[in-house]
Amino acid sequence: MSKWKIAIVGAGYMAAEHAKAFAALPDAEIVGVCGRNPDRARALAEAHGVAAYDTVGALFEATRADAVIVTVNELSMGDVCRQVFKHPWAALLEKPVGLNLAEARRILSESRDAQGPAWVALNRRSHGSTLASLHELTQDQGPRLVSVLDQQDMNVARSIGQPEPVVLNWMYANSIHLVDYFAIFCRGELVGVDVTLPWDAARPGMVCATLRYDSGDAGLYQAVWDGPGPWAVAVTNASVRLEMRPLESLTVQRRGERRAAPVELGTNDADFKPGLRVQAQELIRSLNGETPRLATLEDATKSMEVVAKIYGLA
Repeated sequence: MSKWKIAIVGAGYMAAEHAKAFAALPDAEIVGVCGRNPDRARALAEAHGVAAYDTVGALFEATRADAVIVTVNELSMGDVCRQVFKHPWAALLEKPVGLNLAEARRILSESRDAQGPAWVALNRRSHGSTLASLHELTQDQGPRLVSVLDQQDMNVARSIGQPEPVVLNWMYANSIHLVDYFAIFCRGELVGVDVTLPWDAARPGMVCATLRYDSGDAGLYQAVWDGPGPWAVAVTNASVRLEMRPLESLTVQRRGERRAAPVELGTNDADFKPGLRVQAQELIRSLNGETPRLATLEDATKSMEVVAKIYGLA
C-alpha cells in the first residue's frame, strides 16, 4: 500500500512529537526534514531513516512530499510560511501562526495564494477530553457557559529562553491555547467582549473578560499573570457540567448529581503528545479528500483576534 509522504520543517521538540505521531500511522511516512539547526535536523532525520535538507525548496524538490508540518518559532513563521506556500503540498502550521495579530493576518492573506491547503495545529481541539465533551454536549442544545482559567508568567518564559519579542506577545504565543477553547465550545458569532479586569503591560496581574455570542452562549475568561493558577476549562448547560482540569482529563457532573465523575478516555493522549495522534489522522483524512476536523488559518486568526480584544490589543 502506498503511503502519504510527510515532510517536517523544524527540528525541535514539537517537530519530534509530530514526527512520532505521523510515523505511527500505517498510511503515512516521514520523508525528509529541514531545520535551521543542522545538527538537530540531521538527528531527527536519522531517527526516521531519511535525509535532512538546508532549505524548504530543497526539501520539497527532493521528496515531493504530500504534506509538510511546520514547527518553527514565532519569529520565523512568517518567512517560512512564504517559502512553504510556494509548493503544492498541504501544510500543518504550529500555533501561533505569527508573533501577533498583525502578522497572523499577513500570513492569512499570503496563504490565499498558496498552492496547497493550510491548517493550524491547535492540538487541544483534538484532545480526547475535548472530543468527548463535544459529544456529551450534543445531548442538550441549550445555552452554554464556557469558563476558561489561564495562567501565564513572563519571567518563566524568559527563563526558558524565549526571545523578548515573543515574551512581550506571550498572550498570543501561549494564551492562544486557552482562548481557542471559546471557538471550540461557544456557538455562533462573537458579538461582544466586556473586559472587567484589563491587561496592564507595565504591571501584569489579573485579567478578566466576558464574551457574548449571538447563539446565547457566553464565555468567561480569567487569567493570572505572574501568580499561581491552573489551566482549566469548564462547560456548563442545564443538563451537565464538564470540566477539564488538567486539560487532558475530563469529569462530568449531571443535573441532580452532587459529584463529578471522571470519564475514561482513550490511550492516544497517553501514548503521544495530547492531540497529536488524532490531529495527524485528520491531516491524512484531508489528503484522502475528506473534510478534516482541523483549524483553518481563518479559524486560528479569529482566535488571535479574540486574544487581541481581551487584552486590548485590537
